[in-house]
Amino acid sequence: MGVHSLCQSFLFLSLILFGAVNLCSADDKTFEVVGTTECADCNQFNFKTSQAFSGLRVTIDCKLENGDVKRFGSGEVDEQGKFKVSLAQKLNDKCYAQLHSAAALPCPAHNDIEASKIVLKSKTNGKMTFAPAKTLQFSATLCSSKTFLPYWKHPPHPWVKPLPKPTLPPYTHPWFHKPTPSPVPVYTPTPKPPVVEPLPPPVPVYTPTPKPPVYKPKPKPPVYTPMPKPPVYKPKPKPPVYKPKPKPPVYKPKPEPPVPVYKPPVKKPCPPVVVKPLPPPVPITKKPCPPLPKIPPKYFHHPKFGHYPPLPPSIPHHP
Repeated sequence: MGVHSLCQSFLFLSLILFGAVNLCSADDKTFEVVGTTECADCNQFNFKTSQAFSGLRVTIDCKLENGDVKRFGSGEVDEQGKFKVSLAQKLNDKCYAQLHSAAALPCPAHNDIEASKIVLKSKTNGKMTFAPAKTLQFSATLCSSKTFLPYWKHPPHPWVKPLPKPTLPPYTHPWFHKPTPSPVPVYTPTPKPPVVEPLPPPVPVYTPTPKPPVYKPKPKPPVYTPMPKPPVYKPKPKPPVYKPKPKPPVYKPKPEPPVPVYKPPVKKPCPPVVVKPLPPPVPITKKPCPPLPKIPPKYFHHPKFGHYPPLPPSIPHHP
């Protein structure tokens, strides 16, 4: 039981802390909707704009996911036509500003519904400011303010009795119930004029310029050529007389000079060569090398063939 109560108390404290954190985080951000309204026909009927704005209110209505419409806040319109509505939470994408008259009746929209859609205007220091997409326009004749409300019906005087009403014959016309407020007229936007595209410029018709006339020259008079003279026949030339060519001269060779006979010179005998005898060779004495030490024979063991036979005795290198 003690453990169960301890768990309950811990869960309760955690819920309290979570709610406090949510409240603190919610207080960090503020949301408001600001905008302006405009009287569309005040100049036409000579109304003062301050009188047309008196008593008007603006409400912020949003469409939920299930299709219902919920009101998030409302605010009054001042004499300059400006309004400011403080909100408790952030708005979704389907929120609209609705203008109400002094009698708390919704005013008909003078422009399209997209003009009253709420959009994000600015976000600074945790403060999010929303505003309608356009200025809210209304008609002073359809959206009455406090200035144009009907006269107040005073109660009867305490001691002055009213005049007796004249008796009228019974009226057979059926009685009607209390009239309901007139429905909000839906203004369909006027269709935009069709965009007439300009026609292309007319295609110019180019007429070809007439060609200049071709003047043919007049035929020239014929030229009379004289008759050719008869040919004069000359006698054929006689064939030439060929003379024999002279024979080439015979060139005799020049006499060659006599070839001299060269006799070899007489060589004198050389003196005899004296050969000196060589000295006897120097004897080279070398000590004999010491005998090599006898190394005991080694027998290697082969893993496959076993022991090798002993090596033969070593032969001395020196006698």
